[in-house]
Amino acid sequence: MRKKTVPAAAALAVAAALALTACGSGDDPAKPIADVSAQAKTQAATVLDQPFTKPDLVLKDTRGKTYDFREQTKGKPTLIYFGYTNCPDVCPLTMSNIAIARKSLPKADQDKLQVVFVTTDPERDTSAELAKWLPSAGDPSFVGLTGDFAAIQAGARQLGIGIDPATKEKDGTVVSMHGAQVIAFSPKTDEGYVLYGEDASSDDYAKDLPKIIRGENP
Repeated sequence: MRKKTVPAAAALAVAAALALTACGSGDDPAKPIADVSAQAKTQAATVLDQPFTKPDLVLKDTRGKTYDFREQTKGKPTLIYFGYTNCPDVCPLTMSNIAIARKSLPKADQDKLQVVFVTTDPERDTSAELAKWLPSAGDPSFVGLTGDFAAIQAGARQLGIGIDPATKEKDGTVVSMHGAQVIAFSPKTDEGYVLYGEDASSDDYAKDLPKIIRGENP
């Protein structure tokens, strides 16, 4: 597909629509935090002309060990997603789509790709819970992170992703409102330069991941 430039106003509208998408239901969806301009849009991916700096995010992984997102993904092609294990729809589907696409890659590329899932519901999503959920919802290679909600929310805001504290509905259901973007970071620049929404399919990721792993535009 030939790429074309998207006006900044239109690109911001795309980013805002994605940021307002969340799992579950509620009256107060997450708000977009940062203005994002898109240089080009393919069927699934929006290539950003103002890439994100990697967030300053230091949390606990599934083994309970400290994980510094910037340091441990430095120079590696990386996807990051904020969600929660009790999400009824978008989160498990997103993880599954990425896992299916990853398995279609050559082994060397599978080993290079880092996929990081950051919980938006740390009170329930402990390291142990993430360790149980990620292999079934996604892939055993995926990194799961949990920790202080304020730190998670601050890290998400650095990527223009809005998340709200988990709330309990009248029926007792706990809902965590969060943006549904997947951000891809280049191994060459360590910047988040590609954005995916919840409609991205496993085929979309399978088509784009080889280029993302090489640090190229999808």
